[in-house]
Amino acid sequence: MDDEKNTELNDEIILHDENVTQCETCYRDCPKLTSFDWLKDISNTDEFLDILEIRFKNTRKAYYLNSNGLRLKMGDIVAVEASPGHDIGIVSLAGQLVLYKLQEEGIDYREQEFKKIYRKAKQADVDKWKEAITLEDKTMFKARKIAADLKLDMKIGDVEYQGDKTKAIFYYIADERVDFRELIKALAGEFKVRIEMRQIGARQEAGRIGGIGSCGRQLCCSSWITNFVSVTTSAARFQEVSLNPQKLAGQCSKLKCCLNYELDVYLDEQEDFPDTSIKLETKQGTAMHQKTDVFKRLMWYSIDAEKGQTITCLPVDKVKEIIELNNNGIKPEKLMGIEESSMVSVIEYQNSAGLESLTRFEDKPSAEDRQKNMHGNKGKYKPGNKRKHG
Repeated sequence: MDDEKNTELNDEIILHDENVTQCETCYRDCPKLTSFDWLKDISNTDEFLDILEIRFKNTRKAYYLNSNGLRLKMGDIVAVEASPGHDIGIVSLAGQLVLYKLQEEGIDYREQEFKKIYRKAKQADVDKWKEAITLEDKTMFKARKIAADLKLDMKIGDVEYQGDKTKAIFYYIADERVDFRELIKALAGEFKVRIEMRQIGARQEAGRIGGIGSCGRQLCCSSWITNFVSVTTSAARFQEVSLNPQKLAGQCSKLKCCLNYELDVYLDEQEDFPDTSIKLETKQGTAMHQKTDVFKRLMWYSIDAEKGQTITCLPVDKVKEIIELNNNGIKPEKLMGIEESSMVSVIEYQNSAGLESLTRFEDKPSAEDRQKNMHGNKGKYKPGNKRKHG
């Protein structure tokens, strides 16, 4: 009976969570920070139920100890230990998969001291939690006004109340270090709660606001990314992407997170590629690297000759062979490359679907046909049929 009641409370409170998006797999309203339990249908795994992952607002997650042996599952609303008082969160992961995530994050559960899970959330706990959620927007707007009056160069992006309404976390963005001691005093006097200031970056702010990326889909940071990995321009260089800041930057004005998605594939493919800084010595001159097609395993080199610059396409194995010859003091006559015509394959498309010709709109009706159509003589002209004139 308690499980059914807790499920009803979860379905009710999840509607108030701004991090909820519709899951394309199960067509349910799933939280943004949910974790997929891929061991759920495997019954022969060792249970690891003492530690659970609890999610809160604004990408905040933590591990808690189930010291009371409660029967908890993913989606349950629980009251957990906080400093001070208690907080309300939702179980985002339970079972054997928690152990794997701890190992991935480098946390030794034998030595780490975890905060405790007190109980499943009661109706009174959920009511107070919902009341705290309704205060967050009003608190944020007032806090922005107070910060502006104090002339602080910062932006308060969000406010998160603790489940028992004894503490509030203010998330802010600032380019430089901000002395907010006076701000904390003003906020504590205004809202009568304990204040915690937490700085977030531009990526977290973009994920909180959301939007549509240049790919036409919802931003990754607002749909499924839970942690942010640093992105550098070397990721673009390894993938032979043009270093255009306008195309590489996302809506947060930082490098796009998707630059890291295929980086490992490119790095694995380029393991046996020669160093592009090595010049190829030939009797015609010195050849320098210009560009690389990673998956076709082709490299382009140019030679500055008297008649101008010549670009030659070479396979990776041929480049390695020339480098080996140069190391032995041998210079080949010239770079025997691949002709551009041999790399281009012509694909002939056939109209196998029975569609009309794509040029059917190019033949426009004459003025005489338009007059006849206006007087009801329709059907004599068919688009696509060429009309003979003269």
